[in-house]
Amino acid sequence: MNRAFLTRYAWLSLLAAIATIGLKAGAYLLTGSVGLLSDAMESLVNLAGAILALVVLTIAAQPPDEEHTYGHTKAEYFSSGVEGGLILLAAASIGYAAVDRLLHPRPLEAIGIGIGISVLASLVNLGTALVIRRAGQRHNSPTLVANAQHLLTDVWTSAGVLLGVALVAVSGRTWLDPVVALLVALNITWTGFRILRGSALGLMDTALPADELAQIKKILDSYRKEEVRYHALRTRQGGARRFVSVHILVPGAWHVQRGHRLLERIEAEIRAALPNVTVLTHLESLEDSASWEDQTLDRG
Repeated sequence: MNRAFLTRYAWLSLLAAIATIGLKAGAYLLTGSVGLLSDAMESLVNLAGAILALVVLTIAAQPPDEEHTYGHTKAEYFSSGVEGGLILLAAASIGYAAVDRLLHPRPLEAIGIGIGISVLASLVNLGTALVIRRAGQRHNSPTLVANAQHLLTDVWTSAGVLLGVALVAVSGRTWLDPVVALLVALNITWTGFRILRGSALGLMDTALPADELAQIKKILDSYRKEEVRYHALRTRQGGARRFVSVHILVPGAWHVQRGHRLLERIEAEIRAALPNVTVLTHLESLEDSASWEDQTLDRG
């Protein structure tokens, strides 16, 4: 399946980032709020993430070639990993700006206009994030899911910043602005670590989720009769592509055509149960002792 169409969502994210950078920078210039400044800084990171997502989705959509016979889908994990790193960078920048403002406080100005502009920017991010997250989940794209999480993090950042600015407007206590910014930085740090963890697990060929593995075993167990067995079941996720390999053991007296028909039925059922799955089956003889030794990744 050609996934080049997913780049349209990266373009949407890029345009949203440009719009929100302009809006939030204007809000900061009007108010002088370090919270709004930190919000604008995170939108710069959003822009970098959107550009990276566009590049990586283009690479991931490339068909298999001689050097990448399994395709290029795992490139998406690099994008989501960098996205997580960018979120942590944004958190550090917000924290630095907040501490500096705590040490050097200054009053806020034009708070009402600044809040209004920031709310508009947040709505742009929220709508974009929901569209991209839905597409990422539907098409199993780590890049789009991470990008959507990043945008939703930006929404939470903006909500926290607006709370801080509003508290300053009501109480007159300017220290509330940087304190809320620090709390926001801590919150998005957790989001960044979660995205980095997901990216690392993908690059390490983590097995399919438990529910998907259960579906595969249910199919295999349905063929498990006195004369048919299976073992060496292995699964992994590679971006949007799933990979399943399993050994099917049948009586040695079976002719090749009968064994082949069995494998074809098993593979077809697994492909029908899971989208974007590549299934590799290996036929072995029940009576051959070597078949039972051939269960580990490295055969002894």
